[in-house]
Amino acid sequence: MNSRLIRICWNLAEDLPMAYIHMGSSGDALCNGEPSKITLAFPGEPLDFDKGEESGGLKLNPLHLVVSGLNRDSIKSRVFVAFGDGGAVLRLGEGKRLEVVSPGFIAVSQRFKLWEPITTGVLTISDKGARGEREDTAGPALAERALCIGAEVIKRDVVPDDVEMIRDKVLNWGREGIELILCTGGTGLSPRDVTPDAIMGIADKLVPGFGEMMRIKTSHANPRSFLSRGIGALVGKTLVLTFPGSRRGALECFEAVEEGIRHGVEIANGRAMECGNHG
Repeated sequence: MNSRLIRICWNLAEDLPMAYIHMGSSGDALCNGEPSKITLAFPGEPLDFDKGEESGGLKLNPLHLVVSGLNRDSIKSRVFVAFGDGGAVLRLGEGKRLEVVSPGFIAVSQRFKLWEPITTGVLTISDKGARGEREDTAGPALAERALCIGAEVIKRDVVPDDVEMIRDKVLNWGREGIELILCTGGTGLSPRDVTPDAIMGIADKLVPGFGEMMRIKTSHANPRSFLSRGIGALVGKTLVLTFPGSRRGALECFEAVEEGIRHGVEIANGRAMECGNHG
């Protein structure tokens, strides 16, 4: 859904033409560096500019994003509000309060989209990780990064480099309604690296572009990235992506393909149509 932001109301006397929304070290939302309480509002309804609320001893400035083209009764909590290229991504909580998921700019009359959450699982594949001998840093990093595309991780697990265990976990999560599975680990050339092989054995469709883009876009920083065997595939209606096991490698590969992940999930689940140019 596309709508239009019509006002950024900072206080009774000031409307901002543009605001930079980000998050402070304490976890509070910031608007242009100022601790803020950000809420979604609709034309014609009264705006609350009471500055009595505090967080960590700091007063929160009220910031209202007044939007048009939406039915206020249809807005559900946990929906994501995405403000386009370079724009902020926010998540709607209780009382129409917005949480910062990804920092960025919001401007008057800027287009935005509402994203329904993508139910997501992160699966770490590692012999040492499964035995508790290695800390998993890639899995948590992927779970955090996935929020930027409106993907909420509700399943997390670590399994050894075992084809049958990987397949069982992916198939079980798919039956439980998981729409996106992000696998990290097991994409290299060692004898125990079997993640792509496990996924290909249960895939209904391979999506070659995901692996191709991962290798192309990461090659400028790592000239040997073409040795990674990361892939994308559909298992039933679940989109499964396989990334390297390192935190850096997993994030770089995710970022290389993140523009297409949400659209791929929505097509696979019948929530979007195939189109050559969807903005």
